[in-house]
Amino acid sequence: MPKPTKGPRLGGGPAHERLLLSNLANALFTHGRITTTETKAKRLRPVAERLITFAKRGDLHARRRVISILRDKSVVHTLFTEIAPQVEDRQGGYTRITKLGFRKGDNAPLASIELVLEPVSGKPAPVKRDAAPAAAPVEEPAADETTEAAPVEETETTEESAPVETETETEAAAEVVDDAAAKADDTKADDAK
Repeated sequence: MPKPTKGPRLGGGPAHERLLLSNLANALFTHGRITTTETKAKRLRPVAERLITFAKRGDLHARRRVISILRDKSVVHTLFTEIAPQVEDRQGGYTRITKLGFRKGDNAPLASIELVLEPVSGKPAPVKRDAAPAAAPVEEPAADETTEAAPVEETETTEESAPVETETETEAAAEVVDDAAAKADDTKADDAK
């Protein structure tokens, strides 16, 4: 019998792991962001991305495959009608995992997994690395030309603040100062012995 190569299962058995990932995916698509352990978030990411890819296809077969995994028709409807159109232009990377630190009770590493629904920014121009850019001759300014900096405008700003009130010494404050001085004298006397 072939042994699984990806390590121990999350829930103990493969059926329990499928149910666990299904519930995590339901929560992710319902709320948009969930906080769980790092291990569960890392195992959930490929499942969620695959389900979003099915939702982007949008045909009946894809819907039936997603329903077989998620089992909640309202979540499947949300996935196909709300989430899939928002990530239509994105080629992948529909989720983002952010590490959050450690859980207070058992010190388990926590992570937040969220859907990336921001629109894709324009693609940067590809950089050709084969051809070296043509070096244009750089003109240096002549020695007699001087560059002048723009003059800085000097403004005088004065803020008027309320005068600081002098502190009045109360009897309690005088007692505290006297006690501190007495203790300091006692420690000096003890050090001298």
